[in-house]
Amino acid sequence: MELKLALKVNDKDNVATIFANGITDGTRVEMRDKKGRAEEMTVHGQVPYGHKIALQDIKKGEHIIKYGESIGAASADIRKGEYVHVHNLEALRGRGDL
Repeated sequence: MELKLALKVNDKDNVATIFANGITDGTRVEMRDKKGRAEEMTVHGQVPYGHKIALQDIKKGEHIIKYGESIGAASADIRKGEYVHVHNLEALRGRGDL
């Protein structure tokens, strides 16, 4: 069976990027970080190549961290392994109201 990979780039990150095709609900992926640590996770939802999954439960309003920086806030509760994208992530930059 082909190993499905996800990569955590920075120690602060709470999301990882999927580097595999055919990720559907229930797929097992191996999350790796730059220190060589690996953790197997179950994905919730369909996740396209190059998109993100949550590495931990993230509550509504908490920051989504990728590359060690906030890329937005959760617009809904997100569970570990769930697809993170525009349907549950709200951009915080360039809004004009902050």
